[in-house]
Amino acid sequence: MAIIGHRFPDLLDLYKSTDGGGEWQAIMEMLAKEAPELSDALWVECNQGKQHLTTVRTGLPEVAWGRLYKGIPNSKSSRAQVTDTTGFCEGRSTVDARLIDELSDGKGPQLRLSEAEGFLQSMSQELSSKIFYGNDIETPDQFMGLAPRFSDKTAPNGSQIIDAGGTNDTNSSIWFVTWGDNQTSLIYPKGTRAGLIREDHGKQRVVDEDGNAYYAYEETFRQHIGLSVRDWRYNARIANIDIDDVKAGTVDLYGLMRKAYYRLQNRRNKDGNIAIYLNRDMLEALDALATNSGSSDNFVRLTRREVEGEEILSYRGIPLRETDALINTEEDVA
Repeated sequence: MAIIGHRFPDLLDLYKSTDGGGEWQAIMEMLAKEAPELSDALWVECNQGKQHLTTVRTGLPEVAWGRLYKGIPNSKSSRAQVTDTTGFCEGRSTVDARLIDELSDGKGPQLRLSEAEGFLQSMSQELSSKIFYGNDIETPDQFMGLAPRFSDKTAPNGSQIIDAGGTNDTNSSIWFVTWGDNQTSLIYPKGTRAGLIREDHGKQRVVDEDGNAYYAYEETFRQHIGLSVRDWRYNARIANIDIDDVKAGTVDLYGLMRKAYYRLQNRRNKDGNIAIYLNRDMLEALDALATNSGSSDNFVRLTRREVEGEEILSYRGIPLRETDALINTEEDVA
């Protein structure tokens, strides 16, 4: 038996969105997830259509001490070019026109807006997840996220990976990310605009699964996005944090945080905007370590600071950004 209304808002959804007197009630997004990455990031327009070409310095030129009547040897720095690609995420909302007619006093647009908010929330969750875990090699429609770029401890950027010791697939990561023109940025296709595009198509003639026609209001949502890491020295990943060990209190999270902090090129935060990303379990564990510690310890605790009017926890002056995009089922990084 087919389930009615599992893909489209129906009269039951309409009833749940109003009180007993038919007045509109705001819907609480029970599945809403935090997406601070999208608001923290610097957005840069691609320089080659849907691709962004950057030149990365991989080695410094040699210098020498001078001596009178002796020449200076030639030298040069080494460079590599990296091309990052973008992808786009889409959604389409379809609301039966008869459902809109059930609403009085012009509340039809409110129903459509309520549906739109659900799509916006879903897209923000998807984009946030791909900032960390996107992989355009395995899934060409996506873009390359942070985790595949920092996934090999023997790679040139392996020094930026701090190993927390987890060996199973119950791991998570804590990320130190520097957003900036010459560090890490989100990218969008040349000639377009950053951010989500919402296009209202109005009332359209559509057909159901049996081929019968009806009218519905349709709108689509689309966002183009990619990621560019121009200088990996400004980022650090604490990988292989076993969630079971964290909950048991056997992981020295503050020791790992200190190691990651000293891997950063810009510890004084003069270049770019640094943020630390971690999920709720990691943040709770850090908070518990700081709260329950004895008076004789002297480690660097979390402090509260105000960022754009919002009070948040920080570590060494760097804001801690809670994100549900980071999972606890990562495979170990070798």
